[in-house]
This record gives sequence, C-alpha cells and structure tokens, in this order.
Amino acid sequence: MFKNTKAFSGFSTNDIPAAKRFYADVLGLEVTEEHGMLTLHIAGDRPTLIYPKGEDHTPASFTILNFPVEDIRQAVAELTARGVRFERYPDAAEHTDEHGIFHGGGPLIAWFKDPAGNTLSVLQE
Repeated sequence: MFKNTKAFSGFSTNDIPAAKRFYADVLGLEVTEEHGMLTLHIAGDRPTLIYPKGEDHTPASFTILNFPVEDIRQAVAELTARGVRFERYPDAAEHTDEHGIFHGGGPLIAWFKDPAGNTLSVLQE
C-alpha cells in the first residue's frame, strides 16, 4: 500500500517565525511556508514538515535531524559564529571537547537545539 508513496517526516515547534528564521537564516536550508506550517527542503527530495503546537509543544526527546558533514570542526565553528550553542551532556562530558564535539565512540558528533528545544546534530561523515 505505501510502497510508492512519498513519505515524509515532521516535528513540532512552538514558534513558526522563529523556526523559519533558524532553519533558513542560521542553517541555510531552503524553507517554504504554507497553511501556517513550514517545509524544510533537504537534499534527497525528502521534505520535512514543521507544524505549530503552541503551548502544547514539548521538544522531542531524541535527535530529530542529523546533518552529515565532511569536516565537523569547520561546521561547528561556522554554526557557532552564527549563534548556535552546542550541547554538553553531563554523562558524556569526559568525551566532549571544548567545542561541543563528542569523541566517545562512533562518528564525531555535536548536538544543538532549535528555538523550540528540539535536538539536531552535525556528524562527521
């Protein structure tokens, strides 16, 4: 039944204008708005919907988007210059460097949040 559908994912925000500014201006993604919702146009023709939840919004308890990058140090430096603050989790502190890059196994990864508190990451390819 769903074999040939164009499935997409989505997540909520409590502030559509702030989300639009963040994803378009800070992250540099193509963002469109229709019917009070945003669509992120990410490579691979997989749109991601951002829908308003207002006061009912609760940030996702997991990483909602992962952005693979060739050079994580450069990506973290550029995002930091654009005002992004990288997370430092207490249980991972001993494996996280001063830039927020986690070196504790698996790919190098750094987590950050969008204006609604949803977690995203950049990770070394």
